[in-house]
Amino acid sequence: MLPTQAESVIKSIIREIGQECAAHGEIVPETLVAFMVKAVVLDPSNGFNTDRTLTKSDVQKLVKLCVNRLLDSKNPSLDTIKMQVYFDMNYTSREEFLEEHHRVIESRLSSVSREITDSRACAREELESLYRKIVSYVLLRSGLGSPTDIKIVREATAALQSVFPQTELGTFLTLSKKDKECQLKELAMIVTGIRLFNRDCGKGGEGIDDLPAILQEAIPATTQHVDSQLELVQDQAYRYTAILEKVANNPLMGQELQPYMLREALYNVRQCEIFLQVILSDIITCAQEVEMMIKQLEAQLEQLKLTVKSKTAVPTSQVFPVFIALSNLWTSFQDETVLISVLSNLTTHLEPFLGAHNLFFPEKVMQALLDGVTVKTDVCRIKEHIEDRVNAADFKKLEWLFPETTANFDKLLIQYRGFCAYTFATTDGLLLPGNPSIGILKYKDKYYTFNTRDAAYSFAENPENYIDIIREKAKTNVELIQLLELHQQFETLIQYSQTKAVDKRYIKPITKCETGTQTDTHLLPPTIVRSYEWNEWELRRKAIKLANLRRKVTHSMQTDHSHMRRENCSQVYPSKTVGTQSLRDGCSRVPRPQIYVAGLRGGQTKATHGVKVNLTRAVDET
Repeated sequence: MLPTQAESVIKSIIREIGQECAAHGEIVPETLVAFMVKAVVLDPSNGFNTDRTLTKSDVQKLVKLCVNRLLDSKNPSLDTIKMQVYFDMNYTSREEFLEEHHRVIESRLSSVSREITDSRACAREELESLYRKIVSYVLLRSGLGSPTDIKIVREATAALQSVFPQTELGTFLTLSKKDKECQLKELAMIVTGIRLFNRDCGKGGEGIDDLPAILQEAIPATTQHVDSQLELVQDQAYRYTAILEKVANNPLMGQELQPYMLREALYNVRQCEIFLQVILSDIITCAQEVEMMIKQLEAQLEQLKLTVKSKTAVPTSQVFPVFIALSNLWTSFQDETVLISVLSNLTTHLEPFLGAHNLFFPEKVMQALLDGVTVKTDVCRIKEHIEDRVNAADFKKLEWLFPETTANFDKLLIQYRGFCAYTFATTDGLLLPGNPSIGILKYKDKYYTFNTRDAAYSFAENPENYIDIIREKAKTNVELIQLLELHQQFETLIQYSQTKAVDKRYIKPITKCETGTQTDTHLLPPTIVRSYEWNEWELRRKAIKLANLRRKVTHSMQTDHSHMRRENCSQVYPSKTVGTQSLRDGCSRVPRPQIYVAGLRGGQTKATHGVKVNLTRAVDET
């Protein structure tokens, strides 16, 4: 990273480099100059010390190196950097593009809208002029024809008068500015829907292009163009890869073929391939959206025909929402048309960045280099080792992910755009596609793929070593920073459009395993409203009851049975604790009676004779 002292003079350095390039007849964007300045300082071979302030000689050296690299027209690396800067400055995601497109339209209509909402027309001529401005606003906002074409203006005026006659201008002028703007937008959508319906019925539609038909022709043509470019670029990438593999196996051949130029050419076509795949993905999304909108358009028009039929008057509450829905659909068609045009132009402007290939590697040279070499596609390389899988049991401290045990397996953010890290580090920058079916290595919350099982095992022995090698390689070939998505390691070179992508929340893998958990049933207090009643008949019954109660008079009276039951209270003193002293109780003991009967057990005679004996003591003996 450049020191803080050097940052203060960066603008002057960039300006000086731009002037030097312009003096040699080359106009270079400031963004490209700034990227090149940071790239030159980052390259360790240039000898800049990022820990000290740049001296005057350092600045002169920096300017000279940057100018030389920017003026080098025979360098695939520079073409790759220019391609990256161009794509970064001109491409935005679908959502951001549509948002910006709508903002631009609103800004262009702001002046016309302001004239209408700020008008204080009173005279007849002023009111007529104001009405014509409203018609122009409706046409400009809908984009259905020019406001200078008399036929289109007449048709739009007739449609506007059917929903907003000129006599309503007085009421319109009394509204607030915000309400006026809302009504203008609503009128524009309703008039657009009416004109589209009339066009479908064959009773109007002057100046309205058949956007669904145009898109149905433009999307396949654009897709075919991008596919042809992508196929050409991929074929070049496969051929360069095959040659570089041959050079890696024969070091002596590498000295003759200048492999550094081959690698830079490979980086160039791989970067173009990535950009074309991004564009193709957006075009496919456009095709899906258009197909869905065509069905919605047909359904809306059919609904309108069933609603209107041959009726002379139809309630506005039934047709106005459909007209507005038609207008919104047509606006979406217009958005898709502009987006397809932008993507097509973007594809066309990427072609000049591939010009160095025909210059350095014409067909005759390529045929000579490919002699005895088998050219393999990325798909073929993956199929060759699809059965070779990593044995996770061989690694105790590393985690390997496989398709059958990991959810979101296809959506994981693979490092180095899915290229094999081991091959790139050990073959001096060769890019070979990784094979996820072999196994994805999870190391420090990042995911790596490899083209062979042996490469996976070798990388897993010392991941930090290979990661450092790739980082140092990217310092000498700065186009690799964006090609391999190394922005987190080189934050100073992050492009503006990439800053949001760096901070996004990446998709985490979900590993399948048997587990269980126990949670409390009611963590939060209940929020049930006991007084809530969903039955409308019960609500009606309660309302009738309340209404009847309001017509009643409340009376109160005392009766013989209730007048003594009222609540009352009295204050009394608590009773004292009182005790008395008396003599001790005395008692006497009476002899206990002791009477026995003898002879009850019988004897020699058959008859039993009992004898009663009283053994009780006398009272005076006690």
